Order: sequence, then structure tokens, then C-alpha cells
Amino acid sequence: RLKHSFSSTSIQSTTDGYNLTIQYITQVHHTFLFSFLQIFHLDLSLLPFHCDLGYSAAALCIGVGSFSDPNDLPGLAHFLEHMVFMGSEKYPSENGFDAFLKKHGGSDNASTDCERTIFQFDVQRKRFKEALDRWAQFFICPLMIEDAIDREVEAVDSEYQLAKPSDSHRKEMLFGSLAKPNHPMSKFCWGNAQTLKTEPREKNINVYKRLREFWKRYYSAHYMTLAVQSKESLDTLEEWVREIFSQVPNNGKPKPDFSDQLSPFETPAFNKLYRMVPVRKVHALTITWALPPQEKHYRVKPLHYIAWLIGHEGTGSILSMLRRKCWALALFGGNSETGFDQNTTYSIFSISITLTDEGFQNFYEVAHLVFQYLKMLQTLGPQQSYSVLLLQTDPIEYVEDICENMQLFPKEDFLTGDQLMFEFKPEVISVALKLLTPEKANLLLLSPEHEGQCPLREKWFGTQYSVEDIQQHWRELWAGDFDLNPSLHLPAENKFIATDFTLKTSDCPDTEYPVRIMNNDRGCLWYKKDNKFKIPKAYVRFHLISPVIQKSPKNLVLFDLFVNILVHNLAEPAYEADVAQLEYKLVAGEHGLVIKVKGFNHKLPLLFNLIVDYLADFSAAPDVFSMFAEQLKKTYFNILIKPEKLGKDVRLLILEHSRWSTIQKYQAVLDGLSVEELMEFVSSFKSELYAEGLVQGNFTSTVSLLTFYIRLEVPVLFRVVELPQKHHLCKVKSLNKGDANSEVTVYYQSGPKNLREHTLMELLVMHMEEPCFDFLRTKETLGYHVYPTCRNTSGVLGFSVTVETQATKFNTELVETKIEEFLVSFGEKMNSLSDEAFKTQVTALVKLKGCEDTHLGEEVDRNWTEVVTQQFVFDRLSREIDALKLMTKAELVNWFMGHRGEGNRKLSVHVRLPEHPAVSKLTFLPASTLLASVTTITDIQAFTSTLNLYPYHKILK
Repeated sequence: RLKHSFSSTSIQSTTDGYNLTIQYITQVHHTFLFSFLQIFHLDLSLLPFHCDLGYSAAALCIGVGSFSDPNDLPGLAHFLEHMVFMGSEKYPSENGFDAFLKKHGGSDNASTDCERTIFQFDVQRKRFKEALDRWAQFFICPLMIEDAIDREVEAVDSEYQLAKPSDSHRKEMLFGSLAKPNHPMSKFCWGNAQTLKTEPREKNINVYKRLREFWKRYYSAHYMTLAVQSKESLDTLEEWVREIFSQVPNNGKPKPDFSDQLSPFETPAFNKLYRMVPVRKVHALTITWALPPQEKHYRVKPLHYIAWLIGHEGTGSILSMLRRKCWALALFGGNSETGFDQNTTYSIFSISITLTDEGFQNFYEVAHLVFQYLKMLQTLGPQQSYSVLLLQTDPIEYVEDICENMQLFPKEDFLTGDQLMFEFKPEVISVALKLLTPEKANLLLLSPEHEGQCPLREKWFGTQYSVEDIQQHWRELWAGDFDLNPSLHLPAENKFIATDFTLKTSDCPDTEYPVRIMNNDRGCLWYKKDNKFKIPKAYVRFHLISPVIQKSPKNLVLFDLFVNILVHNLAEPAYEADVAQLEYKLVAGEHGLVIKVKGFNHKLPLLFNLIVDYLADFSAAPDVFSMFAEQLKKTYFNILIKPEKLGKDVRLLILEHSRWSTIQKYQAVLDGLSVEELMEFVSSFKSELYAEGLVQGNFTSTVSLLTFYIRLEVPVLFRVVELPQKHHLCKVKSLNKGDANSEVTVYYQSGPKNLREHTLMELLVMHMEEPCFDFLRTKETLGYHVYPTCRNTSGVLGFSVTVETQATKFNTELVETKIEEFLVSFGEKMNSLSDEAFKTQVTALVKLKGCEDTHLGEEVDRNWTEVVTQQFVFDRLSREIDALKLMTKAELVNWFMGHRGEGNRKLSVHVRLPEHPAVSKLTFLPASTLLASVTTITDIQAFTSTLNLYPYHKILK
């Protein structure tokens, strides 16, 4: 979980001059109401919301963000977002709010954007008022003690360091640097140790004083909107909010306004070709236009209309043409509605295309195809039949969405302003379309092949780039009246659109859990009729298991190729289903192919049969095979350069018998593969299949059996090694020389255990989360991400503590000693754990496990986990709740201390910064003197070959 994370996740705008705007969202006796009240300049509205009645949530949005950073303290708004959480005058404990939420099953987060800052939390309903009061103090009287400044700067710096290897963040920072001088878009919004500690000291800037001044100036009630969700009555919520939030200070000063700084990218530097060296191995072309702010057109949403057509993947689309030429793998177009993409000074429209090697060589032709499609749209004009309905986000994000909407829209559109296309106005769409011309576009080309050819460096992320004029031939062609492409056209009629929305009558007794309606030596099918949510939708999932997949690294690569090419073959014929809100997903699992389809049940069989037909008649054209073989090399490389992915790969390579690592897969694809080998593998795969299926929703059992049973016991687990009863360390070099991030994971193995012990481990980790964060991040400032985890490794239980740190600050051995110090201190806390604290945590976990499903998909996901793991304990949650209610404090304490004794089975995995990485192999390193007593693993196969294997194990009872 990202705590107090910096991110760009909101639409930006100015706001009306409310003193404080508050949104109540409530559900009372399952009756939904809607009304408005006015009290002391508060806007109150009672909104319909399908929520879990046991939990409550709140979100507050402040109409100020990084655009308001002072020029001499970049990142101050983001830093303040961190600092306000560190205690208040009323509740001075530095980590008190997080500790309170953890104790009562809650969570919190915050984000800083260009023109807004958002805070949100959820908690058990019975603790909501107290949590609301604790949370409100951050906006009334935050402590922000001076001693915490340096420590929390390190957390901000770690967040920045974690973001540096991200190509998307690098693109944003590079793009922002193209803005006119002194425009806020060119600011460094992240902040780091350099801007918030080193440089201020050199310039004698008192950061603490400036932080206080910034809070006093900008954290003012009339900039704030608040959304509150709970089952309480409106009168009760109104009373609480009056009581708690009336003390939020209001300085009455005018809100920062940047709307006069329009057209920031109308500069000679914009309409150029920029070449950039990415961190990952990827070729990509991004075409970007900077338009006037579009927020005022929210009822029409012209950019959504254009993006829907640009992103279409059916016949006649841009991506369809590029796929046929084997020039592109994916295309995304539109405006993400983050502060970077949309604010009061401009709106971005961008089209990003993931290119193949051949597409990279022909990137100008790719851009030309895009411009031809846009010209076609401009020529034809807007078509009302292509208006788009946008769908509501998941309920958990609802309060955050509402408090943002309240900054943007009039009262009557708080609920749907960001979701619906209220009006079709072709003149508004046409104005936006006419601005999307070649002469106004910026081209950004990413490729590893630019290495050594890009002399320029972006200041903050160090991105290598170059800039050049667009080639004269293309510049002249695009400036004239170029021809349209006859192969490009608008989408055709959609055969997947449902017309039958009747709810089916059950043809068998209703059941609480899925029942098996087919079972033979080639597979089984589970079924459950939905009589709870009563919607005309269904979910169908299959796991096609085959033993040939795990026979060798080469087979795993061939399986990945098979699934990627199958997805490619389906992309065009199945795209119309996606448009009709029928979703499908094909996943290359560890032991089989997972097929998932969901949506309106009327046409769902049509989509499922289409997938099965393409699977049965699989083919791979030579050029498509070559394209995906090259892409797999990049995919494996991009996985291996991430320390957290490499650390997981090493840990599971040690623990799971017969597991093949990503490095071995990478080597296999480098060694070369052929189309013939792929077709031979696919033939073997299909001849040795065992199919597990689940159908759930608005289908009868008869239809399910006839429609979805694939007529085609394979284990879906690895055997796990039994670690020796001593401490072992596997320390490897990271595979990305430009990434300063390191990772340390300390893992304790418990062994094959039962359901009760798994629940006990979850309870232990829940107890551990807040003290872990407080000790390793808040006090020791080791890194931004620190967390304990309950580990279920193919049925073998364990727990781990992970710290993602920077090699430039701490070596991994020191981090491990700090983890050990934390575990010692945690053991002392456990020994002094009060009965009340124990019962509170048990109650919190019971509440979490007892949450009502908010939609059918949550129930399906839980049932599918049981099917895909072949455990079939569909009532697992209720069994775990029963186990929790019988647990004792002594059991929990003994369980933890049992892992800390002389006979513990402990494995540490360190991934550290390399000097000269070699991606095709692991490079093992010795331990430093700090861990002199630890046994070091330098050959995984030699180490694991001497160990016993646990039997296959499932957590069933």
C-alpha cells in the first residue's frame, strides 16, 4: 500500500468559493435518497451509494497543488502532504492515525497533483466518528514538529528515487520542460533531498518555517471539499461534520489562479521530433497536442469522443492497419485527466503507440497513418451514433471521486459530471478535432537504439534525449492536402451488443456456493446462479492445465508466445465485444491458460465460442511469430531490471522445486525459436489438457453445461523445499545499472500448515504492519516501501519483511540488521500485548473478512481462486472467521516467537546496485562483515539439490 503517495490521479480545475463543501453519502435501510441542505456555507448532499455497511469512508480535496510550489522550494506541496500526517496537537503521536486505522481494519492514502491535493481513509463504521476527528486534526492543527523534517524528507526522496526508473514519469518531466519559462508546468513537483534539504541549507532557507507558512496560506477551508460515506442518517452525519470540521481555519484569501497562463506549449520547441532513451527495452511513439483547457466542455466531453474512435481496434482502425503490417502492438489515445494532462492552463491529447522493431524503423509512416485517420474524422465530422457512455468507478474510489467532482462541477452534476456525456454538440467536437493537425503536434520517439545518440539530459530524472526538426519530406507532405487512406474507416455495426436483459429462472436449487455440474477425467465445471445482485450479467472462467508447460524454460517461452499470438489473433475480431461491454482476458498462468470472459449474458456465449474457435484453429504467421519473439526478449528484460521482480524470482527459485526463473526464460528466447517448434508445442499442449471451469451469474445450469463445457488430475502446485534450520542469504546484483533502488526481503518459513494457522499468520502480519512502517520508514527512514507479508508459497506458509531502499544511502546488510532490530522490538511488543489490543485486532480482521461483496465480480474472484488452485473451499472466509473467534493471545505470541527461536528457517534475499550488469545471468555476491555468521548461497541449484521437499500441500481445513 502506498502511504501518502505522490501521484497524478485527478482532474484539475478551479472551484467555486465555498467555505467548505461537504458531501454526505449514506445508505439507510437499503433505501436510497437524494436531497440538498444548506448550513453555514456548507453544501450538503445525501447521495445513493452501494457500499459495505460495516465500513465508512471520507475524502477531502484541497484546491491547491504543486503549481503553487514556491520557486525556491520545489516539491513543498508534496512534502506538506506527507508532514500533516505526522501527528496533531490533539493527537500528538507521530504515527497515531495509521496505528488507529490498522487496529480497526482501515487504510488511508493521499496524493498531490498540479492544482489539487487529496486525502482519504476508510475504517470500520463503529470507529468512523473517532477516525474522522483524528483525521480532521491534520487540517485544523497538525503538529509538523521540526525534528521530523529531515526524516520525512528522506521518505519523499525515496519516493522520487523509486519513480526515477519509470519511463512514464520521465516522459512527463521531459514534456513539462518544454513549457514556456516560468509556467508552473515546468516545475519539479516531486521534490527530493536536494530541493528540500541540501539546497535550502546552502541558501539559509528555513524549510520548517516555510512549510508552516504554506500550510497556513493554502490549507484553508474555503479551498476544501469533503465527501463522507457511512450508514448513519443524514442528520447524524451533519451533526458530526459540524462538530468536527467547524474548526478548520479559513483565511479568506483568494485561491491561486493559473487560468491566465494559457498556451504554455506555443513555443518553437514544441513542434519537433524528440528522441529519448527509455529505461525499459521498448520502442514507442507518442504524438501529443496541447489544446486550450477542455474542462468547461465536460457535458460534451469532446476528447473522450475522439479518443474512443482513435483507440478503436476493429477493422478500419489505426491499430488494425498497424497490426497487419506488424508495426505496432498497442495504441492508447486520449486525455488521462491527471493534472499533467488537464488543468486550468491547457488540456493534452496524446496518442501513444507501442512499436515493433519494424514499426520503429517506419515511425514516420506510423505517424502518417494517424494523421490520415484524424483527417478522415475531420472530413466526416462528428457522428452521434458513436457517442460514448462512461462507467462509474469502483465503489472504494467513490468518495475520492465525489470530493474531486465537487471542485469541478455544479451541484447537480457532482455524481455524474466525470462519467456521462450529457449532450452531443458536433460543433464543440469539431473545434477540438480541427486542432489535431500535424503542424501542431509534438513527436516523442522512445527506443534503446537511441543510446549514445542523445546528448541532452533532463534536469531531474536524468533522461537522455535529443531534439530535431521533423524531416522536410514529411513536414511538406503534412502541410499540404495529403490523401486519405481508403483502408481506414469508422467502426461497423456491432453484433455483440446485447438486447435481452431478462433475469433467468433457476433450473436447480439455489446454493450459497458453487456446485460441480460436470466432472470427468478431462476436467470439471462449477456453477452458481446469481440470485443476490440480480443483474443480467455473468462471469465465465476456465483454467486449461497442461503438464507440458513446466517441462523446460523453452516450453515456458513457447507457452508465452502461444498466448501472446492467440491474443493478437483475437484482437480484431473480439474488439467489438469489448465495445459492447463484454470483457475477455487470456492469461499465461504457471500451469495453464486462463480464459476469463464477463459481461451481459445474452451475447457472452458468442464471445466465448469465438475464443475457443481461435484456440482450436491456432496459427502463427512467420512475421507475427518473429514480432512476438522479439517482444518477449524485451518483456523478460523489462521484468529483470526491476529489483523487486528479481528478488521475487530469486526467492521462488530457491523455494519451489522445478521452478524455472525469468533469467532462464530470457536465455531460452535468446537462443532462438522457430514457428515449427511453437506449433509442435501447441499440439502437445492441446493433447494433454485438463480443464477447470466456473460459470456464475445470469445463466441456468443447463445452458452453462451445453455452452461452456470444453470437451477436451494435473497438479497446479510446485513442491517446496524445506529450508534448513539456520539463516541463509542469497545476495545478487540488480540488472539495471541506472537504478539506485535495492531490495531486502527477510523470509521465515513455517511449513505446510492448515487453515487455522494461515489465519493466525494473517493476524500476525496485521499486528505487524503499523509497527513495521513506524520503525523502518518513519524512524529509520530506510525507504518509501516497507511492509510485512503473509506468504503462501504453493501451500507452504511463511511471512516476510521487505524494505525497498536506495544503494546510495544504505547497504543491504545494514538494512537487514535494522529489520532484525524491528523484529526484536516487535517481539517485545507482542510479549506485552494487552488483551484489549489483541481483541481489537481480531475484531478488525473478522470485519474485513466479513465484508459484504459490493458486486458480483468480487464473489466470482473469490470462488475462482478456489477453482484455479483446485482447493474448492468456497466457504473459506466463514471458516477463517470461525477460527479467528477461537484464537487466543497466547497462540499468537507463541506463533511469532516460534519463528524467532534457534530452529527457525530463515532466508534473506538482497538485490543491490550493480556496477556492470549482465542480464542473461545471475551474479551472486558475498555478505559483508555485518552478516558474517550467515551462510551465503552462491549456487541455487547446488543449494536446493541437498534439501528435502515438502509433499504437495493445499490449505484445506
